[in-house]
Amino acid sequence: MLGLGTVAKKVFGTPNDRKVKSIRPLVAKINALEPEYQKLSDDDLKARTAAFKERIAAGESLDALLPEAFANCREGARRALGLRAFDTQLMGGIFLHQGNIAEMKTGEGKTLVATFPAYLNALAGKGVHIVTVNDYLAKRDAEWMSKVYGALGLTTGVVYPYQSDEEKRAAYRADITYATNNELGFDYLRDNMKSSIEEMSQRGHFFAVVDEVDSILIDEARTPLIISGPSQDRSDLYRRLDAFIPELTPEHYTLDEKARSATFTEEGNEYLEQRLTAEGVLPEGQTLYDPESTTIVHHVTQALRAHVLFQRDQHYIVRDDEVILIDEFSGRMMKGRRLSDGLHQAIEAKENVTVQPENVTLASVTFQNYFRLYETLSGMTGTASTEAEEFLEIYKLGVVEVPTNRPVQRKDEHDRVYRTAREKYEAVIKAIKKAAETGQPTLVGTTSIEKSEMLSEMLKAEGIAHNVLNARQHEQEAQIVADAGKLGAVTIATNMAGRGTDIQLGGNVEMKVMEALAANPEVHPDELRARIEAEHAEEKAKVLEAGGLFVLATERHESRRIDNQLRGRSGRQGDPGRSLFFLSLEDDLMRIFGSDRLDKVLSSLGMKEGEAIVHPWVNKSLERAQAKVEGRNFDIRKQLLKFDDVMNDQRKAIFSQRREIMESTDLSDVARDMRHQVIDDLVDQYLPPKSYADQWDSEGLVLAVREKLNMDLPLVEWAAAEGVDQDDMRQKLEEASDAYMDEKAAVFGPETMQSIEKQVLLQTIDAKWREHLVTLEHLRSVVGFRGYAQRDPLSEYKTESFQLFETLLDGLRGDVTQRLAQIRPLSPEEQQRMLRQMMPQEAQEALAEAEAAAQVTAQAAEQSTPAVSAAARPGFDPADPASWGNPSRNDPCPCGSGERFKNCHGRLV
Repeated sequence: MLGLGTVAKKVFGTPNDRKVKSIRPLVAKINALEPEYQKLSDDDLKARTAAFKERIAAGESLDALLPEAFANCREGARRALGLRAFDTQLMGGIFLHQGNIAEMKTGEGKTLVATFPAYLNALAGKGVHIVTVNDYLAKRDAEWMSKVYGALGLTTGVVYPYQSDEEKRAAYRADITYATNNELGFDYLRDNMKSSIEEMSQRGHFFAVVDEVDSILIDEARTPLIISGPSQDRSDLYRRLDAFIPELTPEHYTLDEKARSATFTEEGNEYLEQRLTAEGVLPEGQTLYDPESTTIVHHVTQALRAHVLFQRDQHYIVRDDEVILIDEFSGRMMKGRRLSDGLHQAIEAKENVTVQPENVTLASVTFQNYFRLYETLSGMTGTASTEAEEFLEIYKLGVVEVPTNRPVQRKDEHDRVYRTAREKYEAVIKAIKKAAETGQPTLVGTTSIEKSEMLSEMLKAEGIAHNVLNARQHEQEAQIVADAGKLGAVTIATNMAGRGTDIQLGGNVEMKVMEALAANPEVHPDELRARIEAEHAEEKAKVLEAGGLFVLATERHESRRIDNQLRGRSGRQGDPGRSLFFLSLEDDLMRIFGSDRLDKVLSSLGMKEGEAIVHPWVNKSLERAQAKVEGRNFDIRKQLLKFDDVMNDQRKAIFSQRREIMESTDLSDVARDMRHQVIDDLVDQYLPPKSYADQWDSEGLVLAVREKLNMDLPLVEWAAAEGVDQDDMRQKLEEASDAYMDEKAAVFGPETMQSIEKQVLLQTIDAKWREHLVTLEHLRSVVGFRGYAQRDPLSEYKTESFQLFETLLDGLRGDVTQRLAQIRPLSPEEQQRMLRQMMPQEAQEALAEAEAAAQVTAQAAEQSTPAVSAAARPGFDPADPASWGNPSRNDPCPCGSGERFKNCHGRLV
């Protein structure tokens, strides 16, 4: 009997069906405009773009322009690339423009889909960002789709690592900019460390389309982006501590693979204390429980984690004396990424490579908070529905499943579960062999480099030709993926998320054409293409006959999405295909999430060697285990976000303050307000309100004013005067400090003073913010222990971080006031010294030689010509500086004081 929910869906359709149905009239409008746009010339298409921009400037909404803009873009793409967008691609584009996630299956042409909302939103003139998972895809997509945008009169930019500032600024000034999530996040942080608006790269956050949105906004959301600078070098400590870890036995520590944590037991602590004391790392008489041992305990715990939780060729690889992390979701190397808190250094010590110094955080942001800066955010992927709740809760993004252009014909078989990993791999080899014999291309999914290479060795032993795609073969990625659909091809891949190149049955025609052209440049391209297309059609027919692409997975991943991404590589564009997962009770997921019970059940059933259990119930129970892991990971990300939101409010306040300062030309009022606030605080501290004059600490105020305001004032005398109260003292101090700073401004000149105020404000804000980040990191690491005292760590963190932020602002006012008060013009000698320090070494040496030669000449001239003192000049008057001429700065002062001129009448303020 059908449930009520099932009946309701049959009658009313699912919510997703209703969303798809609601935009069909828009698609019909775009299709109705197609004949009109086909008649336009190339110049007319560009002219339409200019007309659209004028209409938006006049107040017309982007939604009203959508049918015409999409029709124009479809025609531009047809002419530039020879690709006419399907109705389902237009649907995807509409959902993206509306700020949704469009879930589209592999091979449905997501790269082209992004051009529609990008073109429409670029007409507003505020810049559009298209976000990809790696630099290769950013460059490839930008180059490929720039032909479409160029045909429509728009510019395209691409942002990638190690780009010059000038190129980067030009890329962000383009109408549509392609970039990776990492570069966008880092550029945002870098921009907020710049000292002028002109140096900033990004011009705001208006509209973004995130490709492989689940990978970027979910998988990477736990990792904050951090710009850091080096701190003290502790490489020797890491190496010394690393030597003890291999000596430990399982009784010395507890390992929790679910929570990815490792802690020492009491026996472990006792053993370590003895060894560390014996080696001189821990001072005699000091225990690991003493407060002074905090640093050693932290680093020895990180060394333990490096050994028991991080495996080479699974979590990282070692290349060129460097530990490079591997993305667990995409299997790619993450060059430049480092684990924080000394963990990366612990792994470097373990692998005996150069230990890089630890870093101190200069600026940081999470992807969650960076992408929430955009006015409209959208995304596309083949797998998002399993994380729909998180997308909605964190990013306010709805997930819409866009129908495929052709029905999916792939057969998804039930999982096969074996008792041991050995039995599983033997079955895997048999299945690969069988598929290869029929000519069916096979894509084999593994979860680590180690396992992919082990499987590769097994296939070599069986004489089966194959390709391996993992972090080591990163550079040949596109070629390996393009060949994976050829007749009888076997490809082992650590992960297939966001590979960017389709597996086309019979192989990728474009790749074949490019290869053939490179090998035979003298052959005409059209002739070559025709021959290759004919060969390809023949091979594709054979592959179709063999059953299409066979996706064989050797393990279930923690996340259902990753499994679905692998599965989705088969059955592209209505092609036939099949998918099958081989599992064993020794797999990580099965082992961590309760395989003991299942092992007992299978033992009691009397399963034979090499026999597999295949049942829909097994699939369901595995999905439940995966959903549990996903739920736990979501909770971790949600908790991280709650803490980061506290810092994010402060980050926004600081960054917006910096921007206001950079945009201002005159900051004298800001500096004056800060100075007056400092004076208020000093008066309240040394001359407390509602106190009598004989209770005042006037002498303490003298010293504080000298330190903070750089002034010696007769404050004791002022305070002793009849009828003077705190407000009078405050007013006198303000007037004196204003006059002092006005004099200083007159000496420097208004423009120089404005520049000084701006630089001092920015530098002080940056220094204070860096200190604040370190303090917040420490607070974050200890606040969790408040839970033991029945206090909510989050509310404690909110309260204390707010107090710390107030302290930051107070310190900022004091530091800015003090630095501005102490600043003075440089003497010519100091200017010369400073210029000399900035010169290259060769120039300094040449200048020193020239000066030495000039001195010799001057001495010779002195010997031949008697010196004429200023006093010997006619009309000289020691009391009238106007009669002194131009005395040298090192001459005795003409006033007769006995001081040098530079220290007397020639002294600068």
